[in-house]
Amino acid sequence: MNSPSLKAAQETSIAIVGGGMVGATLALLLANAEPRWQITLFERYALPLENEPAKQPSFDERSTALSFGSTTILNALGIWDTLESLITPIDTVHVSDAGHIGGTRLQAKAQQVPALGYVIENRHLGQTLMQQVMHCDNINFIAPACVTQLTPKPNGFYLSWSQDEGDSNSLHSLEPDLVIVADGAHSPLRKQLGIDTAQHDYDQTGIIANVGFTQPHKGVAYERFTPKGPLALLPLGQSPNGKTSALVWTRPKIDAESLLKCSEAQFLDQLQADFGWRLGRFTRVSPRHAYPLSLILAKEQVRQHLVVVGNAAHFLHPVAGQGFNLALRDCARLAAVLAEGWKNNPITFAKLNNLQRYVDQQHTDQLTTIGFSHNLVKLFSSDHLVYAGLRQLGLLALDTTATGQSAFARQAMGVGGAFSL
Repeated sequence: MNSPSLKAAQETSIAIVGGGMVGATLALLLANAEPRWQITLFERYALPLENEPAKQPSFDERSTALSFGSTTILNALGIWDTLESLITPIDTVHVSDAGHIGGTRLQAKAQQVPALGYVIENRHLGQTLMQQVMHCDNINFIAPACVTQLTPKPNGFYLSWSQDEGDSNSLHSLEPDLVIVADGAHSPLRKQLGIDTAQHDYDQTGIIANVGFTQPHKGVAYERFTPKGPLALLPLGQSPNGKTSALVWTRPKIDAESLLKCSEAQFLDQLQADFGWRLGRFTRVSPRHAYPLSLILAKEQVRQHLVVVGNAAHFLHPVAGQGFNLALRDCARLAAVLAEGWKNNPITFAKLNNLQRYVDQQHTDQLTTIGFSHNLVKLFSSDHLVYAGLRQLGLLALDTTATGQSAFARQAMGVGGAFSL
């Protein structure tokens, strides 16, 4: 099993700061792309002991919707077989607009795929990724470790890190060929480097929980749009007979605070009023958690010997389930571009002109996906008459035209111009 090594860290070709789902997946993609690279993955949270829950906050009870396109990437890493027993397939996506007739259903059969996507609890995905990382010979995983400083130099960066945060006597340094920043939406390193962001505050809070109900979900994922914000239910239970779904319920901040404090019965009554009775009666809810929602875009994703990825590069509204899937496609593209650059010239693979190739190749996918997510929320989170009319026209077009449905489904599945292996 891989274990932390200061010697291996000193020999690092590529350093990744952030060992969440994106950082871990990228480390595996890079390790597969070029076995001669020595990759050091820094994670500020300690690895759990045996039978302990993960300490990494993103490896929690929340769930992630993996698009159909993401499965090809995970399959190429050799972990899809492990994940298959932990996932719930999405057979149908049901889109509706509260207070208005109509809606649309996207079905896997119509798109000629086995599933439109898959839902997995983050703790299962995180644990699987960590096991793979720890057994990869050319990945050196150091946790807990805090990267305290990136200092530019003519051919890259000095990277300073410590395994004892706040202890200046425990500082170490290395000089990797490439530094990849994957330390989250509010990235301290992005801020330290002076990389500006464009931000849009949705004035909404996302309430995350698992909910139970009386009718089987039959593999249906629901996107329900209300004047106060969108609501998503993702099927859980590894079977169409499951009676549990992951809830992402966006509400104005003051409403969200009330929903967090109210009793379970009051919470379920309000959820029932917003969602309706398609799943029967809601019967239970897990502990509720809340997150402020915004769109955050880094104005620079690459510099000489530096790349910003994942939520540090683009943090999206969660209701359309696009954020992690876009990050996976970014990572797959980046690994391919870096490997090609290395093959051409190992000395210049991390230079700006090669890294810019990655940005150029991913530009359309990022622009389309970010626009799709942002405009979906904007269009479906207002009761203004103009937006209401546009919604109805859009849903009618989706419901009555195969072309419109196919385009929408391909974007939702992450195969609309996406990178494939």
